[in-house]
Amino acid sequence: MPNNRFRRSEPMAGALPATIETEAITSIENVGSRIEDVFARVGADLGRAHSIFDGLNSDLGLLGGELSGANIANASKACRDIASRLRSLADALPAETGLLGEISGSATKASVYLKDILKHIDMITIIARSSRIEAASLDGDRGGFLSFTREASELAKSVQRSIVACAKDQEQLAGAIAAALKGQSNFEAHYRGQLLTASAELMSACGEITDRQAESTRLAALARASAGNIGAAVGNAIVSLQAGDSTRQRLEHVCRALCQVQPNGGIAPAAGRDAGDLAMVAPFVHALQAVQLKDAITGFAQDVSTIERSLTALGLDAAKMVGHGRTLCGGQGDDMSSFLAVMKTRLSTALSLIAACGCAKMAVDQSISVLENMLREFRAAISSLGDTVIDITLIGMNAGLKASHLGERGRAFVVIANELKTTADRISAAAKFLCPVVDAIEQAADRLKALREAEEALHVDEMQGSIGQALEEIEAGNGHLATLMDNLTRESAVFETLVVGAKGAMAELGVKFASLSEVALRLEERRPRSEQLSGEIGEAVDTLFDDLYLQYTMVKERDVHRKFAERFGFLKAQASVAEPCAQSTDDIFF
Repeated sequence: MPNNRFRRSEPMAGALPATIETEAITSIENVGSRIEDVFARVGADLGRAHSIFDGLNSDLGLLGGELSGANIANASKACRDIASRLRSLADALPAETGLLGEISGSATKASVYLKDILKHIDMITIIARSSRIEAASLDGDRGGFLSFTREASELAKSVQRSIVACAKDQEQLAGAIAAALKGQSNFEAHYRGQLLTASAELMSACGEITDRQAESTRLAALARASAGNIGAAVGNAIVSLQAGDSTRQRLEHVCRALCQVQPNGGIAPAAGRDAGDLAMVAPFVHALQAVQLKDAITGFAQDVSTIERSLTALGLDAAKMVGHGRTLCGGQGDDMSSFLAVMKTRLSTALSLIAACGCAKMAVDQSISVLENMLREFRAAISSLGDTVIDITLIGMNAGLKASHLGERGRAFVVIANELKTTADRISAAAKFLCPVVDAIEQAADRLKALREAEEALHVDEMQGSIGQALEEIEAGNGHLATLMDNLTRESAVFETLVVGAKGAMAELGVKFASLSEVALRLEERRPRSEQLSGEIGEAVDTLFDDLYLQYTMVKERDVHRKFAERFGFLKAQASVAEPCAQSTDDIFF
């Protein structure tokens, strides 16, 4: 696009008498020079404004990032994890208490069955002594019967030692379980409510963090949208401002055409004609330039209106963007600091509760350790008891058969052998009752152990450092927010000043350009009369119009020229004139 300054045409260089042409040219040149000055200044101001808000757009992205970014997200996640773990600890307390109660009840049952088994084993010992006395009174095969009684007695003593050991373990277990159950019940009564409260408070803090994130993200998106609108509007305004050069060129073409019909400077002297001929030609040129001028005024008014709308939109969007920024940061200072202090207090309470849980669980862990050892010994004792019962039963059966062969002399020994078998069966029955009890203890112990292992997985202490770091980063981010907001406010004020100045300049220019309508009206005062033209003068007008057509650089100028020429039949040569080679400005911008 040409960038030459608006200047007077050469024929106007000297002092000329005031004519309609000179007055029109003076008015047009005055407006044209103002167009170039105003558009250049407004364009520069808007270019600077565009640059300002490119930076502000970036700052707004950082602003939203500070409030909805990784720092606060990490703190939220940490708090949510802590809250979840506190609730898990609280929920586990009733289950642990219940399992300890089950184990305690089963241990009591086991004690009853163990005492029953020991009673029957004592009975076998008594029976074995009786059989030894009876065997001594027998005449035949006394040694075989004494061997029977000795073997039965030894088996009974062996299993008795095992069962007595189990009974002692059971007493130790009962004491440990009772202590653990008492401590667990007291802890649950005192701390479970506190754990649930602390969990709920941390979840509430997480909800507040989430709300802040959502609000920050929403407002940051709105602010970025406003900044984007500003950038687009500035770009559109700058493009519209480039139309000022097109308008300036059109005004130059109008002035050049008017110079062609000035006295002592136009077509008549060049053609060797007198002032009368010039008076016949000038109205055609005046009328054409009046039409061109009116069209230029209309187009320019549209351009100015577009620019003014863009400037108004810029001002509104700028105010809206700053408002979003203030809303984004508003109340985040002391309010955020207070919120962080509350979070720290809640986290400290949570960690203290977890430490208390750890101390309270030591008794449970000791009970589990005792329980595991006892269960192994119980299983071994029950297995050994079963084998012993079978052996005693077989010994009794063999002794009874052998005694039955002695007839009346062996009848007492047969009774003793049957009593031994009956007692062995009672031991077996008691052992069968004991097995499910041991199974129940083992199952409850496994569930209790699983709960404790799950609690051990709640390593909350290790998160204390990361939580503290996240909170420190958020606090540091608050300072960054304040810096960003100060920059946003300061640069927005600069932008507002630029926009207000640009609107004022455009309004002033619009008033000046509107004054050209009066120039167009004056140029139309003398109507062109084609019927008064001689053929030779008509050809001169036609040639002049062809020359004017070739100087146009915009499609709009050529369209206006054609429509005007169509009103006069003698202007036929113009239609065959070749189009100018240069691309028009309005083709480029509109």
